[in-house]
Amino acid sequence: MIVAIAVLLLEVSPGVARGGVQPPAQASAAEQNLAIIVNQSNTVNDISLKELRTVLLGERSHWPNGRRITLVMMDPGMAERNAVLRDICRMSETEFSRHFLRGLFTGEVFVSPKTLSSPTGVRKFVFNVPGAIGYVRATDVDGTVKAIKVNGHGVEDADYPLHIELKPSN
Repeated sequence: MIVAIAVLLLEVSPGVARGGVQPPAQASAAEQNLAIIVNQSNTVNDISLKELRTVLLGERSHWPNGRRITLVMMDPGMAERNAVLRDICRMSETEFSRHFLRGLFTGEVFVSPKTLSSPTGVRKFVFNVPGAIGYVRATDVDGTVKAIKVNGHGVEDADYPLHIELKPSN
């Protein structure tokens, strides 16, 4: 019985069994940052929060190079989307939906956002659509897309303004 418990302890927490210390169960700052991503061909490298809000609310339809903006968002309820609605759009999910319905009806918004369920899907969409803009966790960014600066700060900077609220583990 004691041997079985010792083996179980070794399997579950090898660092503790060897006298080591388990790392804290919290994410790094990079995992908490929300990267704004665009297609590699996009000439935009930096965007202000105000400009980003205009883009994400569909109030701006073209990039400076004339290419049509295509917005891709994650499914409602996802932490990344919640951060965008809270920190950039400053709206609830209901207000955001109402904004697009009203805008499509009045002609102020031409296209509603494409909605995808995974960071991989968002990244692939942005890779394949030259005018696309989306968002993923900083750790989900790879060489297929370009993470742009927000208010002059890169996603790895201490003053980067966009963060995902991580729910504490129980």
